[in-house]
Amino acid sequence: MNSLKNKVQLIGNLGNDPEIITMENGSKLAKFAIATNETYKNHEGEKVTDTQWHNIVAWGKIAEIVENFLSKGKEVMIEGKLTSRSYETKEGEKRYITEVRCNELLMLSK
Repeated sequence: MNSLKNKVQLIGNLGNDPEIITMENGSKLAKFAIATNETYKNHEGEKVTDTQWHNIVAWGKIAEIVENFLSKGKEVMIEGKLTSRSYETKEGEKRYITEVRCNELLMLSK
């Protein structure tokens, strides 16, 4: 039951080409965003599409797969967990970011 405490599953499309960072020790980090869409009818009966953007980070072998096979527009299924962090801007402002740390990746585009 522990594995259900912080689990995220998303299916969406990449908004841009992934950003790949190679660490000093040679390991890779991939950062990218995916869009998920939900369609519903509003109170006037009009079809409305709500798009949500999700920041994704992937490490190691998954990052290498992202680097070699994914690009803007590709559809993927992501499974992972939510992580939050904070950082300070050059102006001294504290910013917070929530990301999905990818543990599994399934490429759905042909």
